[in-house]
Amino acid sequence: MKKNNKHNFDNSIFREYDIRGIVGKTLTVQDSYFIGYNFAKQIKKKFNTLNIIVGYDGRLSSPILENNLIQGLYDCGACVTKIGLCSSPMLYFSSVKLKADGAIMITGSHNPSDYNGFKILSKEGSYYGKKIKSLSKKNNLKISKGSVDYYNIINSYIAKLVDTISFDSSKLKVVWDPGNGSSGIILKNLLKHIPGKHILINGEVDGTFPSHHPDPIEEKNLKDIKKSIKKNNADIGIAFDGDCDRLGVLDSNGKLITGDKLLLLFALDLLKSNPSAKIIADVKASDNIFDEINKNGGCAIMSKTGHSLIKTKMKETNALLAGEMSGHIFFADKYYGFDDALYAAIRLLNILSEGFSLNKFLNKFKNIHSTPEIKVFCKDNIKFKIMNRVKKIVSDKYDQISYLDGVRVTVSNGWWLIRASNTQPALIVRCEANSKESLNNIINNLKVILLDLGLKFNL
Repeated sequence: MKKNNKHNFDNSIFREYDIRGIVGKTLTVQDSYFIGYNFAKQIKKKFNTLNIIVGYDGRLSSPILENNLIQGLYDCGACVTKIGLCSSPMLYFSSVKLKADGAIMITGSHNPSDYNGFKILSKEGSYYGKKIKSLSKKNNLKISKGSVDYYNIINSYIAKLVDTISFDSSKLKVVWDPGNGSSGIILKNLLKHIPGKHILINGEVDGTFPSHHPDPIEEKNLKDIKKSIKKNNADIGIAFDGDCDRLGVLDSNGKLITGDKLLLLFALDLLKSNPSAKIIADVKASDNIFDEINKNGGCAIMSKTGHSLIKTKMKETNALLAGEMSGHIFFADKYYGFDDALYAAIRLLNILSEGFSLNKFLNKFKNIHSTPEIKVFCKDNIKFKIMNRVKKIVSDKYDQISYLDGVRVTVSNGWWLIRASNTQPALIVRCEANSKESLNNIINNLKVILLDLGLKFNL
């Protein structure tokens, strides 16, 4: 690969909390070299040491991106530790265990198979916002050789998870669906240590995702696990995204439990041993989640959406738990504070093994009517301009408006949210009300706003 000091990036790949693009189009192997070089230069300047860990998910493009990323790090003098095929939580765990100055995970997360990208962190925390964008800065190349070693982290990681299993879930029957993502390499060994009957489907790592798209909160991706739950008369089903930092949980009837409800389930359990704990939910969460946390002695905090932003917010507030509608769950009471879907699954089985009734818990929400996350296609280059127009439309029309992340409007019988996605060319819409009629009214009002902006909104 030719190393050109004047390398230009497609700026669309630099998102709010990671780097993501279509391989060979918006994201190239040359990009990965310069991302590595530029990151190493920043870390060296910041810490004076340069120990960087690199891992990658099961996408077909990941190995070649890894090769070029490592070459860029090496050419800036970095001591690189490769951990190979892994999940994002495995990379985060390795950065703690090996006391790295920085770490880079090559992953396209839940995006289509032709996408890939980079999740980046230093020992001070996640890279996001201006830090992510700073990696596109042009630098003079001054080649100084580093080193490259390999470390087998998987056994240490599994051992850490196994150490947290002190419950008897032998009566539980669980279906697991990695969706051909990188969690498959872990689950085959991990499940041997978890009491109960376990059914593993789509466990082979395959970057073409032949079974279904690796997004565990989209109903269309849950057909396999629903069939398996029914066939095996299972108590619960747990699905993961491509890099295993998000999970989707289904009850014995095959119904998806939304991410905010899952967070509340964990919150109520955590508050038993940590009264008055601070717990963070993202802006898409139900009002009921915040109310229930506060009612049970916790301190509920609303946050912007985004794994990097939430991890930063947890450190700022000393929160012990956080979660997103998308299925990111972060534990800091007995764990490291990063989003690890396998650890969250173990915590869930612990709760269920104590006789916790999911049906009784879900009954709390029977009078709440809400939409799922609705994605409204909107090109990346105009979505934030569209959001500015939304703000102008609502500013004189409503009294209770939050601009924390997009526009969240509270009305007498519910609320609605429109925000720009930071990972896809889309606006994200969510609505909630205290009756079906009120929900339909909110949806119809939103349709008018979006149609006026030239956007189609189907539900």
